[in-house]
Amino acid sequence: MNLFVNIALSDTLKTSLRQQLPQDVTPIFRHELPNEEQQAAFQSANLVLGNPPAAWFDRPLPNLTFWQLDSAGFDGYQSVKVTAQVANMGNYFAWPCAETMVAGLLAFYRRITELVLLQARHEWVGVPIRARTGLLRHKRVVILGTGTIGQAVRQMLRGFDCTVTMLARTDPQAELHSADELKAVLPKTDIVVNCLPGTATGFFSAELVAAMRPGSLYANVGRGSTTDEQALLLALQSGQLGGAVLDVNAVEPVPANSPLWSLPNVLLTQHTGGGQPDEDGGKIALFLRNLALFQAGQRIENAVELDRGY
Repeated sequence: MNLFVNIALSDTLKTSLRQQLPQDVTPIFRHELPNEEQQAAFQSANLVLGNPPAAWFDRPLPNLTFWQLDSAGFDGYQSVKVTAQVANMGNYFAWPCAETMVAGLLAFYRRITELVLLQARHEWVGVPIRARTGLLRHKRVVILGTGTIGQAVRQMLRGFDCTVTMLARTDPQAELHSADELKAVLPKTDIVVNCLPGTATGFFSAELVAAMRPGSLYANVGRGSTTDEQALLLALQSGQLGGAVLDVNAVEPVPANSPLWSLPNVLLTQHTGGGQPDEDGGKIALFLRNLALFQAGQRIENAVELDRGY
């Protein structure tokens, strides 16, 4: 069997993968092939690790039996039709993403972003900054999405005694289920944390941005496409919103001429939220566990249905 590896792995990880694969599986690394040979190698593969271009699925894949995505999200593949079993990374990125959001929120309340700039200028301000600090403790928070990232954010914020309300369209355990219900609570909300998948494109609309409490914070670690970024930008420029922590954006990389770069109340974390030590090694470990389960005819971890979005 051929395994098509779409991830650009280090030589050390390539060696490790080769050593751990069953003897009947031969890895083919995309980035070792000339560009003109990559798609053909993918189409002949029995197994796939990683996220190949969606356009490559337009041709038949008669040999593909198991596909391990290297991401949690897979909204870019909703129109892809495969008969193979498919798995995503589950909660692998949940805790790093949650930590990034909480770190960004703390940075605003504790004036860390301002203090870093002062340190770079060797400028001591000290006491006057104390009056501008705030507390994450006891804040009223709405988390959009009850997936693994949203759950991890909620667990962390409970450590700060925050009041946390969850929104999800179909999850019966969520307190909110629609944009109208969300709009009703936004005027009394201190923080909105967006953990929505790409299937919720445009959900956080200009109307919802306008409904947010003056001085409140907005954080997004879901997908940039879920937010009306222009409306958010205007609210940040006008001072209606106190700040935004944006791990994802409508266009990535953020264009060099975007005002988001220079706004003092915006923290761009550049889609690094899921980063963690030995990130690719962890992806390989999950793939190998799932491959063993698949070959044994057992249920794979984090199985997903592409057309349903989960």
